[in-house]
Formats: sequence, C-alpha cells, structure tokens
Amino acid sequence: MKKQLVSLCLLLASSSMAFAQQADGGISQDMLRQMEANHAKQGQQKALFNAVANNNIDNLAQDFNNKKPFDTHFTYDTPKQSIHDQKSSGRCWMFSGFNVLRANYAKKHNDERRVEFSHAYLFFYDQLEKANLMLQGAIETAKKPMDDIRVQFFFKSPIGDGGTFCGVSDLAAKYGLVPMSVMPETYSADNTNKMRALVSSKLREYGLELRKMVADGAKPAAIKQRKTEMLSTIYNMLCLTLGEPVKQFSYAFTDKNGKAVTEARQFTPQSFYQEVVGGPINGTFIMVMNDPRREYYKTYEVEYDRHSYDGHNWKYLNLPMNEIEDLAIASLKDGRKLYSSYDVGKLLDRKRGYADLNNYDYGTLFNTTFPMTKADRIATFDSGSTHAMTLTAVDLGSDGRPVKWKVENSWGATWGQQGCLIMTADWFREYMFRLVVDKQYVPQRLLDLEKQKPVMVMPEDPLFQVDE
Repeated sequence: MKKQLVSLCLLLASSSMAFAQQADGGISQDMLRQMEANHAKQGQQKALFNAVANNNIDNLAQDFNNKKPFDTHFTYDTPKQSIHDQKSSGRCWMFSGFNVLRANYAKKHNDERRVEFSHAYLFFYDQLEKANLMLQGAIETAKKPMDDIRVQFFFKSPIGDGGTFCGVSDLAAKYGLVPMSVMPETYSADNTNKMRALVSSKLREYGLELRKMVADGAKPAAIKQRKTEMLSTIYNMLCLTLGEPVKQFSYAFTDKNGKAVTEARQFTPQSFYQEVVGGPINGTFIMVMNDPRREYYKTYEVEYDRHSYDGHNWKYLNLPMNEIEDLAIASLKDGRKLYSSYDVGKLLDRKRGYADLNNYDYGTLFNTTFPMTKADRIATFDSGSTHAMTLTAVDLGSDGRPVKWKVENSWGATWGQQGCLIMTADWFREYMFRLVVDKQYVPQRLLDLEKQKPVMVMPEDPLFQVDE
C-alpha cells in the first residue's frame, strides 16, 4: 500500500512538473529549439565568441573610426578651477554644487580670490538630517503596515549619500560652510559604504521602536524625546567617522596659486557662509529638467526628495532640450558655471573623457539594434539621472546651436580631459536630465511657468533617483 502511495505521489509530482514546463508563458521545448535554430542561422561565431568571452565588451564594441582626436576648442569657456575627487562616495551633488559656489565667489572677486569648501563638514549634517528625515517618516507612517510602499521607502534606504542641488542650498543656509583646510576628508567621507550600512542598521532598529511607541499610544513629547536620544547616537557615530563639526576657525583667503590675499580672520560656519555666498541660495535659481514622458512647460515636485525634514523638495520645470540648451548658453556666455546631471555611464569613453553616441557599436557586435527613445529608456528604468557634474563650457556652430559641451567632473584631476568630460551635442540631448540655472538667465515667461502649482510625483519614478 505504501509503495502504491509513493508511486502515485511521484506520478503526480512528475505531471505537475511537466505542466509547469508547458504552461503558457514559460519556455517550452519548442521555444528552446527555435532559439537554438535561430542561433545556428547566425553562422560560424566561434571566433566572435572567443573574442567576447576573453575581452571587455566595450573594447570590442568601440568604433575605431571614432577614436580620432576631437576638437577641444569652446566658444564660451569658464575659468578653470581645481578638480576634486569624490572617491568611493555618492556625493557628486555636493561636489558639483560646491564647484558652482566657489566659481561664483571667484567671479565676484575677478578671479583674484579662490576658496575650497569642506565636503566632510556639510556631509556630516547631510547624514544627520537624513537620519532625522527617516525617523520622522517612521513616526508619521507608523499606523500603516510594514509592506506599505511609503513605509518601505523609509526602511529600504534609511540613509544615503546621493542627492540634488537642493541639498546644498538647504544645508549650507542652515549650517553654514567651512574651508576644506579646517575640516578635511576622513576615510569614511571618501569611502561611505561601511558607515552608511551601520547607520542604516541603527535607523531601521530605531524606526521599529518608534512605530511601536506610536502603536502603544505614547505621547508625542515622549516620542520626540526618544527620537532625540536616537539621533544623539547617530551624531556620535558621525563624529567618529567624519569628524566633529568645526564651530570656529581662523582663515585667510588665497589666490589661485595659494598665496594669501587677506589677513587671517575668525569665522564661524555661518559667518563664513555669509562671506563667501552672501545670502540665501534658495530663491535665486530654478531647476529645469528634460522628461519627454511628461507634458512640457509644467512644474513637477518630487515628494520626499529632500535632504532635511524642513528642507525643500526637488521642484523642476519640464522643458524641451532646446530651451534647456538656451538657458545653459546664456549662463556660460556670462562666465557662470551650472549644476547639471546625466546618465554618465552611457556610451562614455572613460579613457579619453569623451561622451559620444558613436563611441560604441553594440548593435553590430551582437547583431541587433537598440532603438529605444529617451522616453522609452526612462520609462523602463534603462536610463535616468545618475551623476551630477558642473557644466563649464559650450562650443557653438555657425547656426548658433551647440556642437559640444564640457563639464568639470569629480573623479580626480587625472581622469579624462584633466578632470573634465567633453560631450557631443547629440549625446547631451539624449543623456542630460537636470540643470540648475540662476534666475537672471531665465526668461520671464519661464519664471512665471515655474511658479505654477506643481504636479506631485513620487520618488519611485524611474527618473527621480538621486545624483551620486
């Protein structure tokens, strides 16, 4: 009897497996044979397989005809400044934002003064503010189930080192700035992974505790007090990894050669901010973006896309690329650099620091095509803003339209074109997404459109990832 039951079970299991393999939507044997036959039609590919199997795909797909030297002349170029290296961190948004601020300071002083800002200082408060944003989010969503999409938003990535220009404008105004020399980079500032993982673990633990306090009916004052205690632990972890934030320091401004041009003075972070920036950054700029999936000339705001609970969500005016180009040209003509962001890894020749749609011919290598439009790539998570860089130069053709662009990158001075990246106009239109423009270069009609009530979008959208 037992043998019959075992045989029956095996028969049922076998039938179930056969059904699963043949169920509509799975890969059937007929489908597999068709794939094998289609592959055989490709002809003799042993040499191609050997080449692909033993080499970097980009090396094989690189178009040799596109490796010729390229022109490095630009119609409008901004003054050079030192190139920094974000190393193994996702702080490109801060590096690019600081590039703009220090270039503005140099321009204000006719390039006779230079300043270098401490990334570690502002990063300390960026991480502290993001920790508070996560814990407050855990409190405000405590009555929702753990599998709610907004609860998961806070717990999946409690803290990160990516961001946008809004982080620079909000954090610098709140906490001030300090020179790089008074609070230099630490190992964990340059290599954020382990620090981020440990802080994230504590925040998840704390988030669960705060949810329980809400569920148990704790009073708001008690919850706030406990959150402050939790943030004290995070503050201590940040002090040990990034250094305790500077409160007061002595500093003398220098020229581009490092020679002091002022007497040393005493500063606080706030007074230094007032000295070098001069006032609030918020309100002086607009953010524009090219998202061909959405209606142009509309304003959109990304919920929770901010660095601090009391900061600004990222709000942008969606424009066609030709209008974004016009804004960038107007700024560069006046010698003003701009924060901008891109899908930098696409078709980038890293050795030469050159981005061109013709750098690599993947289609010929794999006997296929890659025809998706910019809108298609965004909608399917195939492309999106991944990296912020500082737009510094444009070369115009005889028709007045861009031929190529140049950006200051944050991958060190020995990378690419002495730390810069040159991109063709065609590549720029396909893989550039965000631009921060001073309002003085924006036509009034666009300023008026930017003031319209924004359409709220969620951070899960494929395009609204932070710059790293």
